[in-house]
Amino acid sequence: MQDLTSKGRGAVTSPAPRPSPVRRLGRALTPLLWLGPSLALIAVVVLWPVIEMVRTSLQKITSSGVTLGYRGGGNYTDLIGEDDLIPVVLRTLLWVGGIVIVTMVLSLALGQLLNARFPGRRVVRWAVIVPWAASVLMTALIWRWMLDNYSGLVNRVLLDLHVIDEPVNWLAHPGEAMLWMMWVAVFVSLPFTSFVILAGLQTIPSDVYEAARVDGAGPFRTYFGITLPLLRPAVLIASIINVINVFNSFPIIWAMTGGGPGHKTDTTTTFMYKLAFFDQNVGESGAMAVVNFVLILVMVLLYLRAARWREEIR
Repeated sequence: MQDLTSKGRGAVTSPAPRPSPVRRLGRALTPLLWLGPSLALIAVVVLWPVIEMVRTSLQKITSSGVTLGYRGGGNYTDLIGEDDLIPVVLRTLLWVGGIVIVTMVLSLALGQLLNARFPGRRVVRWAVIVPWAASVLMTALIWRWMLDNYSGLVNRVLLDLHVIDEPVNWLAHPGEAMLWMMWVAVFVSLPFTSFVILAGLQTIPSDVYEAARVDGAGPFRTYFGITLPLLRPAVLIASIINVINVFNSFPIIWAMTGGGPGHKTDTTTTFMYKLAFFDQNVGESGAMAVVNFVLILVMVLLYLRAARWREEIR
């Protein structure tokens, strides 16, 4: 019995047979069956337009779309030579920063309101969605009519309240026009951002608030010590989407001022459009599109770095 045991202990088991190369290749390619459609969609919807955008910025293209040949960096040189480029870029950064900051601050307050219990809460939630569900172009046109200096509702109300002595053509002055357009952009962005914040608030366990009350934390300390830190993922997502949407905002500016007078209310998006269809310079417009794309990436990356986004995914 002892000999058998010692023989059993000393016996060497043969290694398990290794799978064939064909089977190993099949196992490696299996995830592609699931990822393939998504990768193909990303390639067609994201990568291909970016490649075409860069290619267009390096070509000499007529207004009818005929490519006359390779131009290299000539389009970028012409773009840098535009006198209005720097003011347009600075105005775009102000446009994006102002709208996103105001939208996020108001959305934090509105999200708290929508999360509270009060009679008619469901109706209020539906009403908040309306500006987001409506056409952005139609919303901009309605505000343009409301700001009309003869028959606009804004002038009528301000005259009745004796805030102004005579009708004001709000959209004729670049500074005032930019402020009104920024307000319209905030008005359009509020519903989506508020509901993202609301979704984040509803993921916070009620036990956390009960523990805070037991510890004697007041409303101010509870909000800044518990609610706001736990809302960081929702705030991060809402801010990034808002930055991208506002940066590429076209209908509001085009419907209300057309970027005028001149280029005084243009952002990079409307400036890009004018280069292509007014100046008939498609290649330079493509260069502006590349610059716009890079600016968006830089702003998003800077925000992610400032927000320490890696901490949110751990």
